[in-house]
Amino acid sequence: MRLRKIPNAEEILKNNQNYVILDPEEYKGGWNHFFKNGNPIHLEVGMGKGQFIIEMGKEHPDINYIGIEVVPSVMVRAVQKLKEETLSNVILVCVDAKQLENVFERNEVNRIYLNFSDPWPKNRHEKRRLTYHSFLTVFKNILKPGGEVHFKTDNQKLFEYSIVSMSKFGMEFKDISLDLHKLNIDGNIMTEYEERFHKLGQRIYRMEAKFK
Repeated sequence: MRLRKIPNAEEILKNNQNYVILDPEEYKGGWNHFFKNGNPIHLEVGMGKGQFIIEMGKEHPDINYIGIEVVPSVMVRAVQKLKEETLSNVILVCVDAKQLENVFERNEVNRIYLNFSDPWPKNRHEKRRLTYHSFLTVFKNILKPGGEVHFKTDNQKLFEYSIVSMSKFGMEFKDISLDLHKLNIDGNIMTEYEERFHKLGQRIYRMEAKFK
């Protein structure tokens, strides 16, 4: 479902810089200083309207969460949700995933979440998939040694593609689920998309993978 464009989205973000960072390159290598602690840093790349990252922040106050989104209109929705909470461990960053190495130093991040990423189903768009090897290279560079990528999708073909792509990249799989909600996993935080798909009875695929 395509989100309606918010005409003044950029201006709204500029007026809410307590919740969203528009020039994140300034904080490269200093994100723990930004959060004023030494807690682990987890990113959600392509956070959508922010439900997952905000709920994770509420559940795990000892982890710093950064939500990554490039579309201003989508970011506005997440900002609106975050403003309703009192969270010192969640911040939103408006940046393209391809630019993450300009925002984070090597080995600065502990975990990356990819939730219901755009599958880009056409072959000519393969390079845009977040599990394409160029993105995996970026993720590996900013993650600490042994850093993990947690991935969820309703798209079987994207899931299969990602398994192959990550395997070729030399990643190891800690956990693979072909029907997440049948397992009744404690602590599973759902995104907006996931809630909708779950109500429709659609299968959710999930994996945990780490770089060697």
